[in-house]
Amino acid sequence: MERAPSSTLLRACLIATTIENFVHPSPSYCMATLTIARAYQHAYHTHPNYTLAVTGGTLNALGDIVAQISQNVLVKDHEPRPGWDPARTLRFFCLGSGMSPLLGRWNLFLERRFPLRAWRIQPISFRALSKRVAADQLIMAPIGLVMFIGSMGVMECRSSSQIREKYADMFAPALLTNWKVWPIAQMINFRYMPLPYRIPFQSACGVFWTLYLSILNAREDERQDREAALQGKIR
Repeated sequence: MERAPSSTLLRACLIATTIENFVHPSPSYCMATLTIARAYQHAYHTHPNYTLAVTGGTLNALGDIVAQISQNVLVKDHEPRPGWDPARTLRFFCLGSGMSPLLGRWNLFLERRFPLRAWRIQPISFRALSKRVAADQLIMAPIGLVMFIGSMGVMECRSSSQIREKYADMFAPALLTNWKVWPIAQMINFRYMPLPYRIPFQSACGVFWTLYLSILNAREDERQDREAALQGKIR
């Protein structure tokens, strides 16, 4: 009697199939991708804010799910596994849903303020592209982090002093890390992606950024909870 394949083997087969579809896509795979792209583009042109909100919220939630899985898998043997916190994922979904329409309008402003070419026959202006990336990183990146830290603090029902601590502990490290990874991603985004697909591209890249922010925020929450519990025991 043959043995059933192990979960590791099943995962390996799934990964191999995914890679095979990516490297040598079948006609049905291409048609499905094209159908999804057309449906998204139609939804974007008819209801841009709703489309961006759902797309950004879903990918933001996906980033938190990946973060929680990583935290459960990488936990040490002697430490308890935190498990999955659906409320935390919901908070990230709400944050992505709220910020994505704003980012869509920001991208539209950059598109009009810094056109990459005056005429279709002209080459791409690297100077205008650099201005887009610089404006995005110097203006929107700090604003986005302020909104992230403040919104998370409010949704977690933190006190004003705890939210201030979050800003003090998280803002500078997160902004410096942002400036290390996002300029290249945004340069590719602004150069090659059409306007309707810039938020999905940014959100897809942002899955890993959300992974970082989620873990950073979770560590700060654990520290504040330990301090609050210690103060409660002292009193």
